[in-house]
Amino acid sequence: MEAFPEPSIAIPLSPSKLLPPQYVKKISPGAPRVTLTPLGAISPRIRYNRKFMLRYFTAGESHGEALVAFLSGVPAGLKIDQAFLDRELWRRQQGYGRGGRMKIERDTAHILSGVRQGMTIGSPISVQLENRDWKNWQESLPVAEGDPGKHKRVASPRPGHADLAGALKYNFPEARYVLERASARESAARVAIGAIAKLFLRELGIEILSHVVTTGGVTLADEVPWEKIRALHAREDVLLNCADPETEQRMKDEVDKVLKSGDSLGGVFEVVAHQVPPGLGTYAQWDQRLDAMLAAAVMSLQAVKAVEIGSGVAAAFAVGSAVHDEIGYTATSGYTAFSRTRNHAGGIEGGVSNGQEIRVRGYLKPISTLRRPLQSVDFATREPVKAAYERSDVCVVPAAGVAAEAMVALTLAGCALEKFGGDSMTETARNFRGYCQQLKNY
Repeated sequence: MEAFPEPSIAIPLSPSKLLPPQYVKKISPGAPRVTLTPLGAISPRIRYNRKFMLRYFTAGESHGEALVAFLSGVPAGLKIDQAFLDRELWRRQQGYGRGGRMKIERDTAHILSGVRQGMTIGSPISVQLENRDWKNWQESLPVAEGDPGKHKRVASPRPGHADLAGALKYNFPEARYVLERASARESAARVAIGAIAKLFLRELGIEILSHVVTTGGVTLADEVPWEKIRALHAREDVLLNCADPETEQRMKDEVDKVLKSGDSLGGVFEVVAHQVPPGLGTYAQWDQRLDAMLAAAVMSLQAVKAVEIGSGVAAAFAVGSAVHDEIGYTATSGYTAFSRTRNHAGGIEGGVSNGQEIRVRGYLKPISTLRRPLQSVDFATREPVKAAYERSDVCVVPAAGVAAEAMVALTLAGCALEKFGGDSMTETARNFRGYCQQLKNY
């Protein structure tokens, strides 16, 4: 039998220099040696600011029984407004050009854990969203083996969708299971937990909303002030969530054109985070830069193919003097008296929030499921056919903006918790107020 070697380590420093005297034991010759490591070598295990203080993920399929979302790290004592969560889910389902699925689903957030008597209790939060369409798919997508003859195949991959890449990756003979998870239906779960992140940020005075900048070939050229975006949010009917009524009507005309032609339409949405304090994020490490985290979060949404912070795209074609935001000391409101003449940086400089509004734009490609399908290949025969068609939307830019709000909220909430900490909202709020006073005294 092979003997296991004795545990050993070369001790770089005297134990008495690492530990208090009462914890130092004499090691006799020949005895197994004890592993001692300088504190700096194990600091990732004990550091206060863990990389991900707010953790979350989702589960579920588009036509499965339910979607489930998990959120861990929310301090205890945060009041949860059920009506607010459900309205966020309602907002995601609105917009001109949505498909028939929105007539079936009426999403509501069913909280399973982590909230009691209307308040968070510090333990992980789990939220379930029932799929009402499940009753039509129980025999087609059973958890058990079921009847293979009732399975609904996606016989040919849709260009622009995850169908072919996913089938190749997971060695599926067709794309049904790829469609089920890659579908944008998953984003509803993110909106649910993003609403909780919004409620947390509201306690710090931070609000997050979105509006549509472009649909098809129609673009709203002017920057939209926060007051107009808030007015959009108050509406009980959502057309295309554009702040200018005339431009919104022209956007609707664009959608009508593609509705008639069997095509689909993309666009651009902008998420605005209002009253974000300076100091979230850091330039110290590449993966903790706020703009990098926001870009990844928004890009993770289905059909988003590009992300812009501030006027990043236009800045690439301009000279520096026309781009950078000049600094003054004339502000009479806000976190500090430092002021800016404009906000081309989108509220972030060097990976750190600078106290201006954070503005993030997502560029959404057209939906890849077309009523007039593009050319494809049959999975089984490898013969040329038209791509498969599933019930789908024509334009989802307003809905994508709401999902992006959730991702921005989750990102900023995570950064805020990393900076201010706190196991309870009382502790977090106290730390935040202390930091605000520090900014005032700077």
